Amino acid sequence: MSQTTNSTGLPLQGVRVIEFTHMVMGPTCGMILADLGAEVIKIEPPGGDKTRNLPGLGIGFFRSFNRNKKSVVLDITTEEGQETAKALIAQCDVLLENFRPGLMAKLGLDYESLKTDNPHLIYVSHKGFLPGPYEKRLALDEVVQMMGGLSYMTGPEGRPLRAGTSVNDIMGGMFGAIGVLAAAART
Repeated sequence: MSQTTNSTGLPLQGVRVIEFTHMVMGPTCGMILADLGAEVIKIEPPGGDKTRNLPGLGIGFFRSFNRNKKSVVLDITTEEGQETAKALIAQCDVLLENFRPGLMAKLGLDYESLKTDNPHLIYVSHKGFLPGPYEKRLALDEVVQMMGGLSYMTGPEGRPLRAGTSVNDIMGGMFGAIGVLAAAART
């Protein structure tokens, strides 16, 4: 694992994470790792993460799910941006991503493309749906709540109601962080 010079006394001190995420699930994973002392470097697109400017109920999303992180603006859709990303990844222990299926492969930033040069990299890929008929669908938390039946358990009979927060996304981020801890314990 990478070593940093500041002593925080937190369990993940010295772990460096690069985060290519947006919205809730991926950022939740990075937030938990940062709260545990990891240095998390969030890569934002030109113009910044879109959750920075969400209106209404989304106003606090960015601050809530991106605390304790460092942000870097990098256009990973360009060759120069991809090379810079690879140089940063080489200095990291963990990579987090939650983009649509196939995007990281198209950019050369998927696990298969990186594993030879980064054999100890822990790669966490958050997806709404596993491979299958729905894998390319957008998986908003409220859609998953409806599909999974949660909203039918939280609302009155015959009137499904979305849970008050993005519980599936937050749980997905938590499980991602647990996976990182398990993988790190094996190295």
